[in-house]
Amino acid sequence: MKSNILVVDDEPVARQSMTDILKLEGYSVASAPNGQAAVEYVRTHPVDLMIVDLRMPGMDGLEVIQVVNQVAPETEVILLTAFGSTETAIQALRLRIHDYLLKPASPAQVIASVKKGLARRFGRLRLRANSAEGMDADEAVTVFNLADGTVVDLSRRQIRYKNKLEHLTPAEGRLLKILMENEGKVFSHRELVLLVQGYDTSQREAPEILRPLVSRLRYKLDQFPALSERVASVRGTGYVYEGEK
Repeated sequence: MKSNILVVDDEPVARQSMTDILKLEGYSVASAPNGQAAVEYVRTHPVDLMIVDLRMPGMDGLEVIQVVNQVAPETEVILLTAFGSTETAIQALRLRIHDYLLKPASPAQVIASVKKGLARRFGRLRLRANSAEGMDADEAVTVFNLADGTVVDLSRRQIRYKNKLEHLTPAEGRLLKILMENEGKVFSHRELVLLVQGYDTSQREAPEILRPLVSRLRYKLDQFPALSERVASVRGTGYVYEGEK
């Protein structure tokens, strides 16, 4: 089955050129002349990967990515710009993009980036499918009742103990759910970034991405005796949830 790609650029020549290059590679390609049109398209069509220009009138590329991350988080994104800067690159990486290419990018560069992005997307989907293999959706544990009466409700992202109630952010909830459902299993930093944040990264970058999230989660868990120190670091590898002794 052909992968679906969306090209977003306000320059007609650049947009058509990029579309033609990708069609010749056998992809199913649509295009949008501005950010608003791109967002509307993504809301109503499946898009595996999007190539979006940074500088556009109205919604710029970063604003488009922010919306797409909410409405279609599985879509891989390549940001294309003639205005490269460290600040823009950092912003883009924080928004979960796959790649950052400077104009004029050669057809070979674009094709290589697209192939890598699609491979990463399908790899992520396979990993998620494998992690759920053998577990019926109705059997998935979302509420954990601990021995001292602490209740971890992952569907509501809440932790309750006596009169105390703590709320988790979506990312904190996903991280704790993955770890608690796989008690004793060590996850690498890279696996957790993929499963929690939805994108792949290098083994070097993954610990830096996870560290603030784990720190915030541990701070909240430490308020509950039954959960304190349960999320343990495995030196040089990742994290594990250690159950009650």
